[in-house]
Amino acid sequence: MPGTGFLLNDEMDDFTSKLGVPNAYGLIQGEANAIAPRKKPLSAMTPTIVLRDGKPWFAAGSPGGSTIINTVLQVVINIIDYDMNLQQAVDAPRFHHQWMPNELAWEAFEFPKDTWDALAAKGHAFRDIPGPTGSRTPGNIGDVHAIMIDADGTRLGASDPRRGGVAIGW
Repeated sequence: MPGTGFLLNDEMDDFTSKLGVPNAYGLIQGEANAIAPRKKPLSAMTPTIVLRDGKPWFAAGSPGGSTIINTVLQVVINIIDYDMNLQQAVDAPRFHHQWMPNELAWEAFEFPKDTWDALAAKGHAFRDIPGPTGSRTPGNIGDVHAIMIDADGTRLGASDPRRGGVAIGW
C-alpha cells in the first residue's frame, strides 16, 4: 500500500506448487498456500524486538526458511533465560524441529546422553544438518544478526560466525 512503509515478500517459493508435497525445506503446505491471485505467501520471517521495562533492549533476525523461528527463539532464550551476552547467544549451537518431517536436526554439538535418550524415548528421530554440497563439514541453522542496548546505554552488535559478516557501528 503506497505510503504505509511496508515491504511485502514476493518470493514464489513461499507458495506451494503442489498441495501436500514438501517444499525444499520439507514443509508441507496446503490450500492456504496455493498459488492464486490475492494470496499471501507462507513466511517464517521473524524479526524480533524485545523490550525491557517498556524500552528497546535487543532485536534479532535470521534467514533460513523453516529454521528461522527456532533460530531466533533460541537466541532470545539464550539471552533471557541463560543470561548470555549478545554474541554468546548468537554463537551458541542450535537445533531445529518443524513437526514434519518428525526429525530433530542439530548443528555440530552433542546433546547430553540423558537428553538424547529422553527425546528418543518420546519417538524423535535425529538427523545431522548437511553441509554445503561436496563438503564434509556439518551445516548450520540460521544466520542471526542482532543488536542490543546495554543497561548503561552502550550499543552492541553481534554477527553470526556461521556464514560470515561483521557487526560494525559508528
